[in-house]
Amino acid sequence: MISDPHTAPHSLPRKLTLLDSTMINVGSMIGSGIFIVPATIAMYLHSSIPIFAVWIAGGIVSLFGALAVAELGAMMPEAGGMYVYLRRAYSPLWGFLYGWSAFLVINTASIAAVGVTFATYLAYFFPIDATGVKLVAISSVIVLTVINCFGIKLGAIVQNGFTLVKILALLILVLLCFVLSGGSVSNFSPLLPSLPFNSLVGPLVLAMIAVLWSYDGWIEITYVAGEVIEPQKNLPRALAIGTLVVIAVYVLVSAAVAYVLPIAATAESNIVLSDAAVSIMGRGGAIFISAAVVISTFGTMNGFIFASPRIYYAMAREGLFFKWLATVHPRYETPITSLIVQAFLACGLILSGSYDQLITYVVFASFLFYGMSAAAVFVLRKRSPGAARPYSTWGYPATPAIFIIFALFLVIYSIIENPRDSLIGAAIVLTGVPAYWYWKRKV
Repeated sequence: MISDPHTAPHSLPRKLTLLDSTMINVGSMIGSGIFIVPATIAMYLHSSIPIFAVWIAGGIVSLFGALAVAELGAMMPEAGGMYVYLRRAYSPLWGFLYGWSAFLVINTASIAAVGVTFATYLAYFFPIDATGVKLVAISSVIVLTVINCFGIKLGAIVQNGFTLVKILALLILVLLCFVLSGGSVSNFSPLLPSLPFNSLVGPLVLAMIAVLWSYDGWIEITYVAGEVIEPQKNLPRALAIGTLVVIAVYVLVSAAVAYVLPIAATAESNIVLSDAAVSIMGRGGAIFISAAVVISTFGTMNGFIFASPRIYYAMAREGLFFKWLATVHPRYETPITSLIVQAFLACGLILSGSYDQLITYVVFASFLFYGMSAAAVFVLRKRSPGAARPYSTWGYPATPAIFIIFALFLVIYSIIENPRDSLIGAAIVLTGVPAYWYWKRKV
């Protein structure tokens, strides 16, 4: 029988403070996206106001999702995040399908992709060939996994440090763009699009998808909710504060890039932040941005490695996965086997080179699970109106409804635009059905 989340004992200690929790989310959100996506946005939208609007709108939509999930996290402050919420709101099968997808692809492929990005930019400072990039990426995954095996506070210290450094680096870039010579207010022109609104719908949709990808990661703290001190208060605060911090950083960086580079130049750039830095600092700008990407991706990788094993731990703890994945180290109090197995999978994906394609396959599934989590707020309010809710979603019912609409739209759009990839992604998720029934029979 599956244990009740309110009566099940916690095997992982509560040691994460509000600062730790916020840095986990901020560090997971600010990865490589902000170094790439401004060019994508400029390519779709050729005027400043729509560019800023889509960054702000994407941030608000992500904030609405975070506010909705915060209610669930405060109600069920235990390890596993969406696995727990989907299981409780719909059925154990839906929770398992999310955890299964996270284990096979969503989280492990993300670790692999960020690890390769880290190694690729590190090659700017050291001579590393294609094989070397893979070896460096694998080494980084192993090093961070080992660090996180030696206690949650050690992993949190690493996360806090790298997150604060990456925020500082981006803010220094913003300051330099506006202070040093080379920028101009004229680069913001044109402010408004010349095309009619109906011609902008498609580009706006594509830009929003790119922006929401940049904001992805706001859910990470819920995976380690079972280790947050006073989660009823700190979990909602971390979700809200973390998302707001990232919105502010992204909008400032976007403004700095627009001030330094004309929109056309931004749209044509493959390394837009590097080009912006070079335009005001010369070759030193390229060095600065390469170092910032290395720091940023290393911290993001740590966030994924830090938080994701708690999903597999939660599944195993309830008998719905390999039981040994619920093993907690007796001294360091970490889900050590889940951490190690996750590292093996991520390293295997790095060697295979298949991680990018796998992520493409399950993009629609990720937003499906996000939307279902926000909808769980409605489901549980109707089913359990008297349940204790230490935090109630701000702006309910509008905020979760808006997020659900965007998530549903992105799922439908992904299926229409990439039916083959979406079908493969659905097949990957559905391989969890026979796996679920296998483990369910053993419970």
